[in-house]
Amino acid sequence: MTASHPEGSTDETVDAGTPHAGASSAGPEPYPFGPYQRLDMHPNYARYRREEPVKRVTMPYGGEAWLATRYEDSKTVMADPRFSRAATIGKDVPRSRQAFEDPIIVALDPPEHTRLRKLVTKAFTNRRVEQLRPGVEAIVDRLVDEFIALGPNADLAENVAWPLPVTVICELLGVPAADQATFRALVDVWLTTGDERPLDEVSAALEELMGYMSDLLDKRRAEPRDDLLSALVAARDGGDKLSEQELVMLGITLLAAGHKTTANQLSSHVFALLEDRGRWEELVADPSLVPAAVEELLRYAPLAPASDNTRIALEDVQLGDVLVKAGEAVMINYASANRDPDVFPEPDRLDFHRESNPHVAFGHGLHHCLGAPLARMELQLALTALVTRLPGLELAVPADEVPWRKESVARGVRRLPVKW
Repeated sequence: MTASHPEGSTDETVDAGTPHAGASSAGPEPYPFGPYQRLDMHPNYARYRREEPVKRVTMPYGGEAWLATRYEDSKTVMADPRFSRAATIGKDVPRSRQAFEDPIIVALDPPEHTRLRKLVTKAFTNRRVEQLRPGVEAIVDRLVDEFIALGPNADLAENVAWPLPVTVICELLGVPAADQATFRALVDVWLTTGDERPLDEVSAALEELMGYMSDLLDKRRAEPRDDLLSALVAARDGGDKLSEQELVMLGITLLAAGHKTTANQLSSHVFALLEDRGRWEELVADPSLVPAAVEELLRYAPLAPASDNTRIALEDVQLGDVLVKAGEAVMINYASANRDPDVFPEPDRLDFHRESNPHVAFGHGLHHCLGAPLARMELQLALTALVTRLPGLELAVPADEVPWRKESVARGVRRLPVKW
């Protein structure tokens, strides 16, 4: 089983297409547009939403693609079965990362995706997630206690934002607490972007994660427990069940997505609130606004530094004013869709009182994030604890001196020094 492939090493290459009718006369734009700056969106996104909503771009790896920048077009790409994720598997498709991995649930189409999601949903139920609430509250309280004990100038990212989702996903899956640091380090290497690490190092990290998860699943078969991995092993739909490879890759996906995205988002959310303390003070004055604030922060704070999760058109599809031809690659950026002024008035402003907030931070359609209820719970409980217990919280350094990660698939701070 191949973990990842070097550029151009596959047997089959998707036809990324060439510019044609509907393409900009200026030609494809190099993408990403530039290094991201904190939570700001590059001005090209707003420009192309206005002038050229489906823009031809040249990706760092795999050639050219279309980039959909508007909300409705992005939802179409996410939900229309004519745009395939499965068609990217094992192929040198346009993408922002050097490596592409074995099939996982986010890279499948129906009926395979439907089958896997149905089996996973049997284990990852809302009831199972809700049962975690008292435990998550206790974890939040303990982390905030320990954080306060550190005193001002402590790093909120490393001491609250990261250990919270890591601890929760470990308890949910049944991963030993002693292994948290190991798997977090491996996930960081696996989900590296660009050329910061050699491809063989990225591949080795995934192989080690797969071996670790396989061993853990073997233990759950021998001695089932009341955890998600045991539930996945036992999941059945008639005579159907998850294969060994599906179990391993699902376990890794849940492990990685269950902590990396939430940790980065929580740090980004607190940064956004403290960058303009009027936002923070609004929640301190009325903590009941936290659930609405979380939804607005999910809309406002970009998670991915660039478009990912390439899709391939299975047939010619009209997308806005552009005819996307069969075999061509299409990219979306959730954050660009979430800043579309046709859907979100004054999109670059945080507004905790929006009457409607149909953001796509968790995706849309059949690939809508299974872990959304858990992420929402963690973000709400953490922010509620912080605004009620540390109302005087503020950045310990100027906002432009907070360091950000530049090498990861998730946008987030490297450290978040605060005082109170």
